[in-house]
Amino acid sequence: MEELLELKTLLSQGNFSDALVLVEEMTEMSRDDKINKISSYAKILLLHLIKRQAEKRSARSWDLLIANSVDEIQKTNRRRKAWGTYLSSQELREALADSYRIALAGAAEDFEGRYSSEELAKTIDYNSLINDALDLILLTLPEKN
Repeated sequence: MEELLELKTLLSQGNFSDALVLVEEMTEMSRDDKINKISSYAKILLLHLIKRQAEKRSARSWDLLIANSVDEIQKTNRRRKAWGTYLSSQELREALADSYRIALAGAAEDFEGRYSSEELAKTIDYNSLINDALDLILLTLPEKN
């Protein structure tokens, strides 16, 4: 909110160059917020996909959390007026890769000590996991140009 008030002041003073700098900063802040939110849901998505892959089974609660995470990532990534996405498929892949380590630790914790993160990682096909997560996310989203 503070930035909007500053922008209003700069525009009313005719200081367009500083106003444009502030708009760029606000745009970057907004994009960072989108990336952070996507990363949070990516951790939940991966955690349950890891559990599914490690256990070679699924549970309704896992399926629900997977579906909810995918939905939230898609909603957050969708550009409503510009039609497209904030993050490309490659950027989504990077966000998933960045979230993997935390998701793996969370999954190991959920298994109540049966696996360490390192042991669990040995049972997971990392590339398949990331590809499956990306496929779920991109299922209904248009690619950003």
